[in-house]
Amino acid sequence: MTNIIQTIEKEEIARLGKKIPKFAPGDTVAVGVNVVEGDRKRVQVFEGVVIARKNRGLNSSFIVRKISSGEGVERTFQLHSPLIDSIEVKRRGNVRRAKLFYLRERSGKSARIKERLKARESDSQFEAIPEVELAEAPAQDAAPAEAPAQDAAPAEAPAQDAAPAEAPAQDAAPAEDKKDA
Repeated sequence: MTNIIQTIEKEEIARLGKKIPKFAPGDTVAVGVNVVEGDRKRVQVFEGVVIARKNRGLNSSFIVRKISSGEGVERTFQLHSPLIDSIEVKRRGNVRRAKLFYLRERSGKSARIKERLKARESDSQFEAIPEVELAEAPAQDAAPAEAPAQDAAPAEAPAQDAAPAEAPAQDAAPAEDKKDA
């Protein structure tokens, strides 16, 4: 029975066709939300730290927390909601917990999250370069290697120009000898 529900949810997610980036708790995201005011429609951006994420298929949601005018503001978003225009990951956070509710009691520097510099293996945004591209790269590098060899000749030319500049200095030295005599 649950398999039928899961397949229907997967079909619905595929039908929506939204491209959702991979993000985890601790990441800073900017969520573009469609807001309707009267007859006008605009996108309002809510940027903050993801403190929780629920993966429940079509009912997946996440909570974003930000500090606005010194007050903590949390907002829960449904991941597949038609109200969400876009989700952009601004920076990756390095945390050890799945739920960061402890950030609610913290303020200032203690509420900061370190940035994750290394990519996790599960992150698809940090894909390794395929070996096929690596094999082609040396062939392309051969042409630029020849270009610096051509640039080396003009680099020697200024050295020749420097020699005549030294010649007047030598002419000035005998003039000083004449003054001493």
